[in-house]
Amino acid sequence: MKYDKETQLNLISIPDTELMFYPSYFSQQESDIILENLLTEINWRQDKIKLYGKEMNIPRLTAWYGDEGKSYTYSHITMNPIPWTPVLLSIKQRVEEIANISFNSVLINLYRYGQDSMGWHSDDEPELGKNPIIASVSFGGTRKFQLRHRFNKTLKKVEINLTHGSLLMMQGKTQECWQHQIPKTAKFVNPRINLTFRIIK
Repeated sequence: MKYDKETQLNLISIPDTELMFYPSYFSQQESDIILENLLTEINWRQDKIKLYGKEMNIPRLTAWYGDEGKSYTYSHITMNPIPWTPVLLSIKQRVEEIANISFNSVLINLYRYGQDSMGWHSDDEPELGKNPIIASVSFGGTRKFQLRHRFNKTLKKVEINLTHGSLLMMQGKTQECWQHQIPKTAKFVNPRINLTFRIIK
Protein backbone atom coordinates (compact mmCIF):
# COMPACT_ATOMS: atom_id res chain seq x y z
CA MET A 1 0.00 0.00 0.00
CA LYS A 2 1.55 3.31 -1.07
CA TYR A 3 0.60 6.53 0.71
CA ASP A 4 0.58 9.87 -1.13
CA LYS A 5 0.74 12.69 1.44
CA GLU A 6 -0.29 15.40 -1.00
CA THR A 7 -3.55 13.81 -2.10
CA GLN A 8 -4.25 11.74 1.06
CA LEU A 9 -4.43 8.74 -1.28
CA ASN A 10 -3.56 5.15 -0.45
CA LEU A 11 -2.78 3.19 -3.62
CA ILE A 12 -3.67 -0.42 -2.84
CA SER A 13 -1.65 -2.68 -5.11
CA ILE A 14 -3.18 -6.16 -5.38
CA PRO A 15 -3.82 -8.31 -8.48
CA ASP A 16 -6.96 -8.11 -10.61
CA THR A 17 -8.32 -4.91 -9.10
CA GLU A 18 -8.09 -1.14 -9.07
CA LEU A 19 -8.52 0.25 -5.56
CA MET A 20 -7.91 3.80 -4.37
CA PHE A 21 -8.43 4.69 -0.71
CA TYR A 22 -8.72 8.20 0.72
CA PRO A 23 -8.87 7.78 4.53
CA SER A 24 -9.84 11.42 5.19
CA TYR A 25 -11.56 12.55 2.00
CA PHE A 26 -14.12 14.49 4.07
CA SER A 27 -12.86 16.55 7.03
CA GLN A 28 -13.76 15.65 10.61
CA GLN A 29 -16.16 18.60 10.83
CA GLU A 30 -17.82 17.80 7.51
CA SER A 31 -18.14 14.13 8.43
CA ASP A 32 -19.74 14.87 11.81
CA ILE A 33 -22.39 17.10 10.22
CA ILE A 34 -23.10 14.66 7.39
CA LEU A 35 -23.40 11.70 9.77
CA GLU A 36 -25.97 13.47 11.94
CA ASN A 37 -27.93 14.52 8.88
CA LEU A 38 -27.99 11.03 7.38
CA LEU A 39 -28.99 9.36 10.64
CA THR A 40 -32.09 11.53 10.95
CA GLU A 41 -33.12 12.28 7.36
CA ILE A 42 -32.61 9.01 5.45
CA ASN A 43 -35.73 6.86 4.99
CA TRP A 44 -34.29 3.66 6.48
CA ARG A 45 -35.86 0.25 5.85
CA GLN A 46 -35.47 -3.18 7.43
CA ASP A 47 -35.43 -5.88 4.76
CA LYS A 48 -35.72 -9.61 5.30
CA ILE A 49 -34.01 -12.55 3.60
CA LYS A 50 -34.63 -16.29 3.60
CA LEU A 51 -31.77 -18.38 4.95
CA TYR A 52 -32.06 -22.15 5.19
CA GLY A 53 -35.82 -21.82 4.76
CA LYS A 54 -36.23 -19.30 7.58
CA GLU A 55 -37.06 -15.62 7.12
CA MET A 56 -34.94 -13.20 9.12
CA ASN A 57 -33.96 -9.54 9.21
CA ILE A 58 -30.79 -8.63 7.37
CA PRO A 59 -28.23 -7.39 9.93
CA ARG A 60 -28.31 -3.69 9.02
CA LEU A 61 -30.72 -1.00 7.82
CA THR A 62 -30.72 0.08 4.18
CA ALA A 63 -31.96 2.75 1.79
CA TRP A 64 -31.79 3.29 -1.99
CA TYR A 65 -31.74 6.78 -3.51
CA GLY A 66 -31.23 7.81 -7.11
CA ASP A 67 -32.56 9.02 -10.42
CA GLU A 68 -36.09 8.08 -11.40
CA GLY A 69 -36.39 4.55 -12.77
CA LYS A 70 -33.00 3.35 -11.47
CA SER A 71 -34.17 0.36 -9.42
CA TYR A 72 -31.76 -2.21 -8.00
CA THR A 73 -32.15 -5.88 -7.11
CA TYR A 74 -29.81 -7.94 -4.93
CA SER A 75 -30.37 -11.04 -2.79
CA HIS A 76 -33.96 -11.18 -4.17
CA ILE A 77 -34.62 -7.70 -2.71
CA THR A 78 -35.80 -5.03 -5.17
CA MET A 79 -35.26 -1.41 -4.19
CA ASN A 80 -36.96 1.47 -6.00
CA PRO A 81 -35.21 4.84 -5.81
CA ILE A 82 -36.17 7.61 -3.42
CA PRO A 83 -35.40 11.09 -4.85
CA TRP A 84 -32.02 12.59 -3.96
CA THR A 85 -31.78 14.77 -0.86
CA PRO A 86 -29.59 17.91 -0.76
CA VAL A 87 -26.97 16.26 1.45
CA LEU A 88 -26.77 13.17 -0.81
CA LEU A 89 -26.34 15.38 -3.87
CA SER A 90 -23.57 17.25 -2.06
CA ILE A 91 -21.73 14.02 -1.21
CA LYS A 92 -22.26 12.73 -4.76
CA GLN A 93 -20.76 15.88 -6.24
CA ARG A 94 -17.66 15.60 -4.06
CA VAL A 95 -17.18 11.93 -4.97
CA GLU A 96 -17.60 12.62 -8.69
CA GLU A 97 -14.66 15.04 -8.53
CA ILE A 98 -12.43 11.99 -7.96
CA ALA A 99 -14.36 9.46 -10.05
CA ASN A 100 -14.67 11.74 -13.11
CA ILE A 101 -18.04 10.16 -13.88
CA SER A 102 -21.64 10.88 -12.93
CA PHE A 103 -23.37 8.40 -10.60
CA ASN A 104 -27.14 7.91 -10.82
CA SER A 105 -27.85 5.96 -7.61
CA VAL A 106 -26.58 5.14 -4.14
CA LEU A 107 -27.09 2.21 -1.76
CA ILE A 108 -26.91 3.31 1.87
CA ASN A 109 -26.27 0.91 4.74
CA LEU A 110 -26.56 1.72 8.45
CA TYR A 111 -24.49 -0.54 10.71
CA ARG A 112 -26.01 0.26 14.10
CA TYR A 113 -23.52 -1.71 16.21
CA GLY A 114 -20.80 -4.33 15.88
CA GLN A 115 -23.18 -7.22 15.22
CA ASP A 116 -24.56 -5.50 12.12
CA SER A 117 -22.64 -6.83 9.13
CA MET A 118 -22.45 -7.64 5.41
CA GLY A 119 -21.47 -11.14 4.25
CA TRP A 120 -19.12 -12.09 1.43
CA HIS A 121 -20.37 -10.86 -1.96
CA SER A 122 -19.45 -9.03 -5.15
CA ASP A 123 -21.33 -6.08 -6.58
CA ASP A 124 -21.78 -7.81 -9.94
CA GLU A 125 -25.53 -7.60 -10.58
CA PRO A 126 -26.44 -7.30 -14.29
CA GLU A 127 -27.80 -3.75 -13.98
CA LEU A 128 -24.35 -2.54 -12.89
CA GLY A 129 -22.73 -3.65 -16.14
CA LYS A 130 -19.25 -5.10 -16.66
CA ASN A 131 -16.43 -3.81 -14.46
CA PRO A 132 -18.52 -1.18 -12.63
CA ILE A 133 -17.02 1.84 -10.91
CA ILE A 134 -18.26 2.00 -7.32
CA ALA A 135 -17.43 4.77 -4.86
CA SER A 136 -17.80 3.77 -1.20
CA VAL A 137 -18.02 6.56 1.40
CA SER A 138 -18.10 5.92 5.17
CA PHE A 139 -19.18 8.07 8.11
CA GLY A 140 -19.16 7.08 11.78
CA GLY A 141 -17.43 4.22 13.57
CA THR A 142 -14.45 2.56 11.86
CA ARG A 143 -15.23 -0.91 10.47
CA LYS A 144 -13.01 -3.52 8.84
CA PHE A 145 -13.53 -4.03 5.10
CA GLN A 146 -12.16 -7.39 3.95
CA LEU A 147 -11.51 -8.67 0.44
CA ARG A 148 -10.77 -12.17 -0.83
CA HIS A 149 -9.95 -13.33 -4.35
CA ARG A 150 -12.71 -15.42 -5.93
CA PHE A 151 -10.39 -17.74 -7.89
CA ASN A 152 -6.79 -17.49 -6.65
CA LYS A 153 -6.92 -19.02 -3.19
CA THR A 154 -3.17 -18.51 -2.69
CA LEU A 155 -3.72 -14.76 -2.28
CA LYS A 156 -4.18 -13.58 1.29
CA LYS A 157 -7.23 -11.65 2.40
CA VAL A 158 -6.90 -7.87 2.25
CA GLU A 159 -8.17 -5.72 5.10
CA ILE A 160 -8.86 -1.97 5.07
CA ASN A 161 -10.11 0.09 8.01
CA LEU A 162 -12.90 2.29 6.64
CA THR A 163 -12.62 5.45 8.70
CA HIS A 164 -14.91 8.42 9.37
CA GLY A 165 -15.03 10.49 6.16
CA SER A 166 -13.15 7.95 4.02
CA LEU A 167 -13.61 7.20 0.32
CA LEU A 168 -12.80 3.85 -1.31
CA MET A 169 -12.90 3.70 -5.11
CA MET A 170 -13.41 0.21 -6.56
CA GLN A 171 -13.05 -0.23 -10.31
CA GLY A 172 -11.48 -2.37 -13.01
CA LYS A 173 -11.93 -6.12 -12.42
CA THR A 174 -12.57 -5.73 -8.68
CA GLN A 175 -16.14 -7.06 -8.69
CA GLU A 176 -15.34 -9.80 -11.20
CA CYS A 177 -12.37 -11.19 -9.31
CA TRP A 178 -12.86 -10.24 -5.66
CA GLN A 179 -15.50 -10.56 -2.94
CA HIS A 180 -15.77 -8.23 0.03
CA GLN A 181 -17.49 -8.14 3.41
CA ILE A 182 -18.00 -6.16 6.62
CA PRO A 183 -17.57 -8.80 9.37
CA LYS A 184 -19.27 -8.74 12.76
CA THR A 185 -17.24 -7.57 15.73
CA ALA A 186 -17.72 -8.13 19.46
CA LYS A 187 -15.96 -4.85 20.20
CA PHE A 188 -17.92 -1.68 20.86
CA VAL A 189 -18.19 0.42 17.72
CA ASN A 190 -20.16 3.57 17.02
CA PRO A 191 -22.90 3.50 14.34
CA ARG A 192 -21.53 3.65 10.80
CA ILE A 193 -23.19 4.73 7.58
CA ASN A 194 -21.79 3.56 4.26
CA LEU A 195 -22.82 4.95 0.88
CA THR A 196 -21.90 3.10 -2.32
CA PHE A 197 -22.48 5.29 -5.35
CA ARG A 198 -23.23 3.35 -8.52
CA ILE A 199 -24.31 3.62 -12.14
CA ILE A 200 -27.42 1.60 -12.99
CA LYS A 201 -27.50 0.87 -16.70
